[in-house]
Amino acid sequence: MISTVCLQCGTPSDRARGTFCRRCGLPYGEGPGATVELPSCPICYRSVGDDGRLPSLEHPGLRVDLVRHQSEHDGHPVGDDDWLETLRMGDRIRIDRWAAPFETVRRYLVTGQIDAGRNRALAHDAIVTAMTQLNRWGPDADIFGDLPDWKAARSAVTALMERYARGRVAN
Repeated sequence: MISTVCLQCGTPSDRARGTFCRRCGLPYGEGPGATVELPSCPICYRSVGDDGRLPSLEHPGLRVDLVRHQSEHDGHPVGDDDWLETLRMGDRIRIDRWAAPFETVRRYLVTGQIDAGRNRALAHDAIVTAMTQLNRWGPDADIFGDLPDWKAARSAVTALMERYARGRVAN
């Protein structure tokens, strides 16, 4: 079940008997270095632990490498990504009359919070402002000095969140 995978960068060995990662040079089985930014799952945005593994989605109590964790997402999707892709326009997403960076919105939908990661900058537009306000005050908040656009954007993001969280809809 646990194959030979680098616990620092997540690169699988091309041979089961490989001893060193061809990408970062760390011996297989050795935990990641303390000064390295740990890899994270591009699907659910969870970072690996100090042991270089994530909790298994299929087998509670088991910790698996990043490659195995990603393959487990086939049976355990985080939301309806196929539907979300239909709203995509290049690297942006169209939500009602607004547009925002696609990756920022997807990350928000998956994690439920504004967390663009260490090396990413947030774009400050109506959708991101709406996501921040939803995160802080919730969808039914009465905000002093509220702008009509922000309120409409919060409604649009709330509808998007509810639809995405429902998951894949059967055709």
